[in-house]
Amino acid sequence: MDIVYVRGLEVKTVIGVYEWEREIKQPVCIDLDMACDFGKAAATDEHQYVLDYKIVCVRVTKFIEQSNLQLLEAMAEAIATLIRSEFHVTWVRVRVGKPAAITGAKEVGVLIERGTRTAGVAP
Repeated sequence: MDIVYVRGLEVKTVIGVYEWEREIKQPVCIDLDMACDFGKAAATDEHQYVLDYKIVCVRVTKFIEQSNLQLLEAMAEAIATLIRSEFHVTWVRVRVGKPAAITGAKEVGVLIERGTRTAGVAP
């Protein structure tokens, strides 16, 4: 299985359960691992055969900025569903972190995996 990954995608959004959190935008930090098959791209050196991480990041960023979710768990699930459905990825790992949510901790968050760990992406 080949993996395209993104580390540290930071997006500001409304997230949280407390009233004061619903009134401000806070940063969330996203890491993504997405199963794909590099074979055709590697053999041809053609962009049309890749999972375009820039397009994925733009789409995920837009989704997060427009979301109004309360829980990191819900956000991770929604991101995984979006990536699997819109980009035809068979397996995805999504980590959503909330920097400085807990005094003394650099970041807290959740990590989920969805799908089957086999290569597969429709170009």
